[in-house]
Amino acid sequence: MSFDPETTTFLIAGPVRIHPRVLRAMSVPSLNHRGDYFRGLVGEIRELLPVAFGTKGHQLVLSGSGTSGLEAVYSSLLPVGRRCVVVTNGNFGERSAAIAKKFSQEVTTVTAPWGEPLPVEAVRSELEKGDVGALCVVHNETSVGLANDLGALAPAVRRAGALFLVDGISAVAGIPLPIEAWGVDAVVAGSQKGLAAPAGLALVHLSERARSALHPGSYYLDLAAHLAALEKNDTPWTPAVPLFLALREALLLLKEEGLDHRLARTHRLAEATRAAVDALGLELFPDRRFASDTVTAIKNPAGLGDAQLRKTLEKEYNILVQGGQGALVGKIFRIGHMGIADWPDLLVTFAALERILGKAGKLPRPGEALRQIVERMP
Repeated sequence: MSFDPETTTFLIAGPVRIHPRVLRAMSVPSLNHRGDYFRGLVGEIRELLPVAFGTKGHQLVLSGSGTSGLEAVYSSLLPVGRRCVVVTNGNFGERSAAIAKKFSQEVTTVTAPWGEPLPVEAVRSELEKGDVGALCVVHNETSVGLANDLGALAPAVRRAGALFLVDGISAVAGIPLPIEAWGVDAVVAGSQKGLAAPAGLALVHLSERARSALHPGSYYLDLAAHLAALEKNDTPWTPAVPLFLALREALLLLKEEGLDHRLARTHRLAEATRAAVDALGLELFPDRRFASDTVTAIKNPAGLGDAQLRKTLEKEYNILVQGGQGALVGKIFRIGHMGIADWPDLLVTFAALERILGKAGKLPRPGEALRQIVERMP
């Protein structure tokens, strides 16, 4: 079987599979991005954004990937004259630290090995020093398939009076993110993850405190300029019009399903994936207590690398899963199950994995992985 992008079972860690309604929404003639129709579109998106974030607030959309959203938040919010603490335990935490260092002269990085949980006590210790103006952390570290426990950090951040800035790129509409309960001041989401829209947009939520703390830091990504334009249902610069159309449809789909239902479905898919991984005799990469619900990171079985596993899935079964990043290239593979992923995707993928492992003489219980999935289906 040759790889066919139009019919593939698509389970990477983002971008994710896109609903036909969302794809069709982009298939329109060019629009005047300063005309009434587009302003009406922006107004609809503004009304729908709380559906994704689970709360109201100052919310906006930037033309640019999730990384652009992080740069916008850090350039507009990292306080001058106070330290910024960045917590890292994966590739995207390290990216956050690199971005923060572009906009702050005083960045302290608190690290844990990739795949290990947050060093909560070390972070609390830094916050208790009293000179921290912002804490930056990734909620869902897709590089290692781990969800960080931000709730454990929230009380210490609140006591320190620091801004709580969260990379929620693969968390929003994927795992629970109680923004108000945790006192989060800024959240960045990516269009191509839990929302199941095309890549290329960053969504940003700001608390009232964050809104008041905005300062100039970037020209294109100046959040104050974007918020001012939004008051007129406009954008300060030329927007990615087709992506805005797609985002509206993706948000409508989320509203129809309900955020709670999508989070619950994603959790059930994750539980089934982890059970199927156990049945295959394979091992999760991260600490199981903190395994992500949006992407499962799995250690490659002994003797089988990417060529024998991921590439075989792609070339022989038309299934796409993702490999490792950085030092984990060739050591793990990752199965994404967020957005509109559903049970048939898991069944096809694990049937193929059983076939591959069976041929290699590494399948302990034929059919058991599929049984684990079927038993968890609604």
